[in-house]
Amino acid sequence: VKTDLNLLLECLKYQMDCPLSQKEALITIYSICQQNSEASEYFREIGGLMFINDLAKSSVHCIVKEAALFTLGIIIESNVYCQQTLCTSALFEDLILFLIKKDSGVNLKRMSVYVILVLVSNNKNGQTYVRDTGCISVLLQLFRTTLSTSEKNLSDENTDPCYQLWSSVCSTLCACVNNPQNEDNQNICCSVFPYAKERLESCTEPEIVRPICSFLGLTVANNSYVQKYFVSIGGLDTLAKVLLELMHDSCLSHSSMKLAVVVTKTLDACIANNSAMGVVLAKYHTVSELLKLLSNETLSTGEKISIILAIGHCTEVCEENQCELLQNNGLPLMIQVLTESQDEELIKAATFVLQNCKQMTEQLSLKLYDNSLNLNNAEELDVQVRKRCLQDYWKKAKEILHRIKSIEKEHDEERAQGEIFVDKSSVANPEALKSCEGNPADPKKYTERAHKGVCCPQLTSKLNNQVLAPSITCAPQKNKTVNTMDAAYTRQTEQRNIPCSVTELQTDNVPQSHNINGKTACGKNRSGLQAGLHFLVTFFLPHLDQHSFCSEKTERVKSTSATPSFHKIGDLRCLGCTAEGLSLNSKTFTSMLQSCLHRCEHHRVILEAEERYRGHLRRVAAGHNSRSATHQSM
Repeated sequence: VKTDLNLLLECLKYQMDCPLSQKEALITIYSICQQNSEASEYFREIGGLMFINDLAKSSVHCIVKEAALFTLGIIIESNVYCQQTLCTSALFEDLILFLIKKDSGVNLKRMSVYVILVLVSNNKNGQTYVRDTGCISVLLQLFRTTLSTSEKNLSDENTDPCYQLWSSVCSTLCACVNNPQNEDNQNICCSVFPYAKERLESCTEPEIVRPICSFLGLTVANNSYVQKYFVSIGGLDTLAKVLLELMHDSCLSHSSMKLAVVVTKTLDACIANNSAMGVVLAKYHTVSELLKLLSNETLSTGEKISIILAIGHCTEVCEENQCELLQNNGLPLMIQVLTESQDEELIKAATFVLQNCKQMTEQLSLKLYDNSLNLNNAEELDVQVRKRCLQDYWKKAKEILHRIKSIEKEHDEERAQGEIFVDKSSVANPEALKSCEGNPADPKKYTERAHKGVCCPQLTSKLNNQVLAPSITCAPQKNKTVNTMDAAYTRQTEQRNIPCSVTELQTDNVPQSHNINGKTACGKNRSGLQAGLHFLVTFFLPHLDQHSFCSEKTERVKSTSATPSFHKIGDLRCLGCTAEGLSLNSKTFTSMLQSCLHRCEHHRVILEAEERYRGHLRRVAAGHNSRSATHQSM
């Protein structure tokens, strides 16, 4: 190989007057050096590289210039040392002259562009020289004008030199901005975005769309400024429309499907660093189109990764795109890719999409549920009413609980005061106990204390809302005695013939006097009142200490049973009348009355009223339980 290269170099030097021989020698040289780094390096060492460079500039023959430039490109591409040797501002300036001369043919320009391409590829210095010398501006001008002079036959692009020149310019511009990324060159190249947008709008042929998409994708990559500019001129809208048109043709053309993947990559590059711009794509339903594209079985793994990444960037911050992903069964598709794929990059891309939608999945699912079922206003109002009702129930329940605690506290305080009062009265003034027999007005204080002991909330049963509303406790009125309360209780129960409620015991409805013997009323009404008080307190205040209440009642009975007149009517009393001194509660007292065969009129009425009232409470409790079960099921 070395001998051949030496002989070919000698041939070039001694065949200056024979351009055909020089062309043949150059073709042989690049065929030897192509993809052969050692041969290229040896040819550089023997001076062949610089000789061909001078030959390209000095030869007057066009065919020699074209062959020399092409050979330089092959050698530079094969060996990085040759690239560094020729990467000078002088060579870029010479190449600019070849591009701007009017007498330069299309092939000569193509060869010049090719040399620029290999000089800037993977070479930061070359990217700097192409910008500093103004070579990139010449390339951008060729990008705008090469195909605009006349309509070309794109169906035969291999034989169309103008199209080949334009395609080479696109590739060279891509190398100027990418690998490594060069933001300065990207900012310069964005000046041709309006022209690229117009070309995409006027032509969707693969020969035009593919080079433009490659150039756009690399120019906007990782550059927020360029991305915003491209979106501002409507470039993203144009790409979305092109994708939509290609997807409509993809079912008929395999090439359209492949080209749609290229457009997808460009879309992804445009929003990768600013996902908020993905909202532009929502009105074109780009996510649904990408999901359709992803379902194609002929896609390669790399193409699937590009599509999934595009979906991920579209749904990263845009709620509309996320909703569209859910509506089109995108999440199950991502999960399927995640579970079935063995490729790590593909798994990472699918995970990226799932993570983007994780935070808003619940909210969007509720919206989808509302949209799919199309709930009417009445149903929505019903849901709101139910929520308010539940809140009201909790509020009223808390109020009732607070009220019950307050009543229990008050009852404890009054019970303690009553015990002190009874003890002091029985010791200090024993004659006061006797006065209750002759003067019914004397037990006033005792009656007031007894009334205070039964102060309790009014139980109002409302079947519609199942709310137990507390009421104000009733206070005793003046000039009312124990016998008047029992008489009123008996009269109201007999007349109404309904379950006895607490409101029937309120003192507001009690007449002021009855013509009943004072001694008999005192004895009978005391025992009846004690049983009634015990029943009411047991029902409404179940948390109170039953033992303390019974003890207090026993003390009161003992203090009032010491009068001689009480024994005078012993023959007229039943078991309930003679139960003073016994420790009874609501259950045992009722059982005792039920076992008595000869009940007095007073205790018979009390027993009937209590049975009716308990039956009423059982029916109310059954209604509460059924409604509670209904609310829980709702």
